[in-house]
Amino acid sequence: MGGLIVQEWIEPSGGAEQVLDAFRIAFPDSRLFTLWNDDPDRFPPGLVTESWLARTPLRRHKALAMPLMPATWRRSKVAQKPDWVLASSYVFAHHGDFGTRRAGVPKFSYVHTPVRYLWEPALDGRGAGRLTALPREILKRIDRRAAADAGALAANSRFVRRRIARVWGRDARVIYPPVGAQQIIDGGDWSSHLDAADAEILASLPESGFLLAASRLVPYKRHRDVIRMGEHLGIPVVVAGSGPERAALSALAESSRVPVHILGFVSDELMRALFQRALAFVFPPVEDFGIVPVEAMAAGCPVIVNREGGAAESVIDGVTGFQVDPDDLQEVAGAVERLGSLRPDAAKARAMEFDTTRFIREMREWLGDVAPPPSGGWSTGGDSSMVAAA
Repeated sequence: MGGLIVQEWIEPSGGAEQVLDAFRIAFPDSRLFTLWNDDPDRFPPGLVTESWLARTPLRRHKALAMPLMPATWRRSKVAQKPDWVLASSYVFAHHGDFGTRRAGVPKFSYVHTPVRYLWEPALDGRGAGRLTALPREILKRIDRRAAADAGALAANSRFVRRRIARVWGRDARVIYPPVGAQQIIDGGDWSSHLDAADAEILASLPESGFLLAASRLVPYKRHRDVIRMGEHLGIPVVVAGSGPERAALSALAESSRVPVHILGFVSDELMRALFQRALAFVFPPVEDFGIVPVEAMAAGCPVIVNREGGAAESVIDGVTGFQVDPDDLQEVAGAVERLGSLRPDAAKARAMEFDTTRFIREMREWLGDVAPPPSGGWSTGGDSSMVAAA
C-alpha cells in the first residue's frame, strides 16, 4: 500500500493544510486518512478515506465530536495495511493505530501541539467549555496513554517540544513547519499580481502604513488587542481573515478611534500585497509556531510578536522584528518607533530558513529508510501556497 498520512480533518485553508500539502510532496506515493474532508477537490479522487464521523452532523461541530474522536481514531481501519503511518496531530490524530502496534508498522507523529482544549485551556478555550471537569480528566488520561504509543515524535517548535515533555512525558525532534518563502520573495511587488477586485480593496486602505493582523478570527488570536494597539498609537489597523469573531470585530471597528478595516478572507496575492504595504505585521497570541509571521518576513514586512510562544523562535528581536509583551502598550509603542531600523533583506533571509524545501528535506531525513524514494526518484517539490487564514 505504501505510506499512510493521517490528519484530524481537512479544511480549505490553514497551517495544518500547508503541512499536509508538503507531506504529499515529500511522500507522493502515500494515501490519506482523516475524520472528514471539507476540501474534496484538494486531492485526486479516491486518495482520501474518511471516518464514520464524516457521515454525521458532528463534522460541523468539532467541540461536540471531540469526546468521540479518540475511540474513532483507535478503531479506524484502511483497506490495506500501510508500510508506515505519519500523523499530523493537533487534537487526537496521533491516537490512530491502523494495525501498527501489532504488525510492527513504523509510526511517526508530527505534533503541532498536544490538544490545547485539554492541556492549555487558558490559551485556547475553544470547545473546552463543552467538557465538564470529569470528561476532561478522562480524555487527558486517554491522550497521555496514546502519546506513549504514538511512535517517533516531531514537534513544530521548541515551544511545543517543551509542552510535549510536560504533558506527555516524552521528548520530540523539532521540525519547523513549511513556509512558501521563496515563492513570496520571487513574486516581487505583489500589488502587480492583483485582479481588479483585490486592487480596489488595496486602494481603499491607508497608503501611509497600518498595523496588519491576519489569521482565523477566533478569540485566542487576539485581534481585539491589535485594534487596541492601533488606538493607543493612533495608527490605522487592517485585519484579514474569517471566523466566528468577525461580527464582533466589525462592531469594535465602527466604534474605534482610528480607522479599522475588517477585510474577511483574502487571496494569497492580496495578503502578500498587504504585507508589503503594512507598517508592521502584529501577532499577539501565544502560538505554537506561527506560519503567517514568517510569510510576512518573506515579503519584507517587519513583525511584532509575543515573546512567549513559538513565534519568538522565528522572529529575531531587533533584526527581523520585535518580541514584546502585547499587554504592555508602552513596549509595543517602543517597538513601532524602532521599525525604521529594520532591513527588509534581513527579514527575507530569515524567512528562507523556514522554506518548504527545508521542511521536505527534514521530513525525508526523519522517516529515513522507512519511506524510500518512489520509483521515479524524489521530486524537488516546490513551495506550499501561503494560506492567509492559517
